[in-house]
Amino acid sequence: MSSPKFATLRYTALRIGLFSACFALVWVLAYFRIIPLGVGSANAVWLLLLAIVISAPLSFVLLRKQRDAMSVQIVDKVDRQRERLAANRSQEDGLL
Repeated sequence: MSSPKFATLRYTALRIGLFSACFALVWVLAYFRIIPLGVGSANAVWLLLLAIVISAPLSFVLLRKQRDAMSVQIVDKVDRQRERLAANRSQEDGLL
């Protein structure tokens, strides 16, 4: 699965997995009353926001390699599209 072809899919899956793990951890901590449950009916929103705040810096540090691989994949794809566009423009210019 180290193919650069699936770098974006791999990064996205790992990011979702990391968020899910953080949400599960926050939910367990709230269930055992280690952290506050939230205010009134805002419990789910509080837990989601807390999981986002925890998972964002973790993904920045832990998923650096995957993010770099995804960036290379996206840059390569954009470069290929630019080359195709330039080739199409040169063909159109030759017809005129």
